[in-house]
Amino acid sequence: MGVNYIIFNHFILIFFFISLYHINAVDRSKFKTCDQSGFCKRLRASKPELSPFKIIRNSINVSSIGVEGSLVNADTEDFYSFLLQFLEDNTIRLRINENKIIRHRYQPLKALISEPYQHPFETIELLDDYLFFKIGSIKVKFIVSPLKLEIYNKDDLVIVANDLGKFVFEHYRPKPETINEENNKNGEWEERFHEHIDAKRFGPMAVGMDFSFPGATNIYGLPSHADSVSLKTTGNTDPYRLYNTDIFEYELNERMALYGAVPVIQAHGLNQTVGLFWLNAAETWVNVQKLSESGFNSNVMEKIVNLVAGGTKLVQNSGMNTHFMSETGILDVFFMCGPSFYDVTRQYSRLTGAAPLPPYFSLGYHQSRWNYNDQDDVKTVAENFDKYDIPLDVIWLDIEYTHDKKYFTWDPLKFNDPESMVHGLAAKGRKLVIIIDPHIKRDFGYFLHNDATHRGFYVKNKDGNDYEGWCWPGSSSYLDFLNPEVNEYYSSRYLLENFKGTSEDVHIWNDMNEPSVFNGPEVTMPKDCIHHGDWEHRDIHNIYGLFYVMATYDGLLKRSGGKKRPFILSRSFFSGTQRYAAIWTGDNMAEWGHLKMSIPMCLSSALGGISFCGADVGGFFGNPDKQLFSRWYQTGVYLPFYRAHSHIDTKRREPWLMGNETMHLIRNAIRERQSLMPLYYTLFYEHMQTGAPVIRPLVMEFPKEKETFDIDDQLLLGKSLLIKPVVEADVTHVDVYFPGANEIWYNKYTYQQVKTNGVKTIKISQNEIPVYIRGGSIIPIRNRIRRSSALTLHDPFTLIVALDINGTASGQLYLDDGESFEYRNGKYLLLHFTFLNNQLMSKIVDDGRFKTKAWIEKIIIIGIPNMFRTGIINSDRGQEELEAKYNTDEYSLTIRKPGVSVAVEWSISLL
Repeated sequence: MGVNYIIFNHFILIFFFISLYHINAVDRSKFKTCDQSGFCKRLRASKPELSPFKIIRNSINVSSIGVEGSLVNADTEDFYSFLLQFLEDNTIRLRINENKIIRHRYQPLKALISEPYQHPFETIELLDDYLFFKIGSIKVKFIVSPLKLEIYNKDDLVIVANDLGKFVFEHYRPKPETINEENNKNGEWEERFHEHIDAKRFGPMAVGMDFSFPGATNIYGLPSHADSVSLKTTGNTDPYRLYNTDIFEYELNERMALYGAVPVIQAHGLNQTVGLFWLNAAETWVNVQKLSESGFNSNVMEKIVNLVAGGTKLVQNSGMNTHFMSETGILDVFFMCGPSFYDVTRQYSRLTGAAPLPPYFSLGYHQSRWNYNDQDDVKTVAENFDKYDIPLDVIWLDIEYTHDKKYFTWDPLKFNDPESMVHGLAAKGRKLVIIIDPHIKRDFGYFLHNDATHRGFYVKNKDGNDYEGWCWPGSSSYLDFLNPEVNEYYSSRYLLENFKGTSEDVHIWNDMNEPSVFNGPEVTMPKDCIHHGDWEHRDIHNIYGLFYVMATYDGLLKRSGGKKRPFILSRSFFSGTQRYAAIWTGDNMAEWGHLKMSIPMCLSSALGGISFCGADVGGFFGNPDKQLFSRWYQTGVYLPFYRAHSHIDTKRREPWLMGNETMHLIRNAIRERQSLMPLYYTLFYEHMQTGAPVIRPLVMEFPKEKETFDIDDQLLLGKSLLIKPVVEADVTHVDVYFPGANEIWYNKYTYQQVKTNGVKTIKISQNEIPVYIRGGSIIPIRNRIRRSSALTLHDPFTLIVALDINGTASGQLYLDDGESFEYRNGKYLLLHFTFLNNQLMSKIVDDGRFKTKAWIEKIIIIGIPNMFRTGIINSDRGQEELEAKYNTDEYSLTIRKPGVSVAVEWSISLL
């Protein structure tokens, strides 16, 4: 009777949580506001005033590792240590921790590639009132009392830390014998949220500081939020929250926390861009204000000493201010001094890494739903993509492929022969992606649960027992990835001998890894749960999903002996996730607003270092009409991750089920994506080398053009393509902003020129969205359409040469085998194309150790006058004459079949 009762309640609970996925709005009562989050309420309430913290002058020590010393809080007489360092590439790091170590504070150093390289100071002055340091054009003034850090670039004040005196560091202290209203009025020792009680063993331990950016007009960053790229001022509303949370059917234009948390911002003004990285994995809130609203200190606002000339310099009453507040951890902040947007993204990538080259197939089209019924269904779907001549690279399986929601297993009836299913897809160059989530079913017939229980691998509750929460399998526990033994064990589950039915053609989707706990506070794990090393979950919450993905990545590496690049999709993310996984915008809806929001959400992620971003094409919840469906496919072409996905209760929506006209539009969109894969792949190579995002907001490329600062319904793919997705129903015209006073933009489909600098109304059809090639670009594409991208690797290329106002253009093409790490051993081909003085040249940038059969089959030069009739090509074959045909309607010259290998250098002179 007892067992039956438990089983009954199990299904009732699961039914309840599945039903939540049909609610059309977020239940805000399930998630905290700042006033309900004790530390946020405490720290946000602090008023602009002189800081009680000051440097103890005689404690200062300058050494090879930086400038060290002690601080004192004059109000409490608590002591703290600081370390100020200059790092390579115009980056400064400031760390502050308490001196009296009752308990170590967590530092999420796994977000960094490694310990950053320290750069020695060029100039040091230790004066009574301040410390002065200089390296290159960067100067730092560290004021003794009250504590303040001023950073200058070429004598311009660009960042001020603690000017409002909001630096707070709540020191550890003994717990009172009795918790009462007086000592717990703001949740210092115990915090209740609905039926959940957060027992705080170590009491209040928050850390916060304000940062001002004189001259900045916009702040960008802080993914993930369903909001604009340029952060809005928070004023009397809630700050932006960073707390990885499972929020389905999330609301738009909101600052509520979503699945990921990247605590990095860029502050931009007409003169320069700087960045700030707040390295903290705990719950974090961020206020954003204009300096004129924040009480910016008059002593800085009036006059600032020019440290070089000895004079004075007026600072205008403009700029932005942010206030970072975290529940625990140390103060560890990186100041990235730019001075350009590209400098800041490079500086940040040197800290947290850039994405390694993804496997080539992952840039193609992915087909998914929750769930394909069985392996016959998978086979039929794949065959229909061939039948209707639509490219497909990957099919995905959601949780229903498993045996009773137990990961690393297959349903014995629906997927009784997974090897043949995987082999059938691989035979056509396709891959399979399967979902594996962190919740482990508590079933003593399940090997993984037994192993975790017997070896003590689960996260513990506050009483020291295995934590038990509820997720899709019902009663679940969660592996503790702070434990190295857990990581070793978990990663070994991916070995082919351990995960029967898989092969190296099977890749992984890590979902629900915030972690999602249906019956937990705010649908996640309680903060007082205990991890390996006696860390509380509050210390590491935002980085848990990254640890999970790191273990998955390690497992896929081991599976291939370190030879094959893994592909992983993760819902939860933190700084550094880009080194291991792609992300997506989560449980969106089949609504025009969610299509529109996918653009700023992925642009924000790209600025946060995570370029490999996309949105569920068509919307996860609901049933899109045909117009929305086709527009979403057309938009998805231009986001780096391109996957259609839908909820289990939605109608089936494979392209051929939407009618012939809609299928035709979708087919064209997916073919367009396949043709652009060489450009995407080259951009990911450039990202790996420089940190430059694959997709970019217009402001990044046009930083002095004020009109671009708030545009986030358009995007740039690299520097060369301008895209304006159509995100409204029944429109026949859209307004497109064309940046750059001296730019030429060419319609990608008609080659019609636009020389407008500003807004131009463009007529559109259902067949395409506005896409423009930037003059001065050379874009490599492949026009031969195959059933999968794996079959295109030796296909020929077409080069589109779009001339700028000077009649010049340049571009790159990167090639390798698309799947291994041999590129790290030099086995790749990087080509640089230039068009100058009516000559097109291809130069090999590296030593050309990668061998390929690919060749150039067509060259299209657009924006060129009608004066050329032939071309002379010089290559390894000698000199040959080529026919050139001019199109007077398009102002384009086409050279067909140059027939030259991409693996040799060549040039074509027009005559």
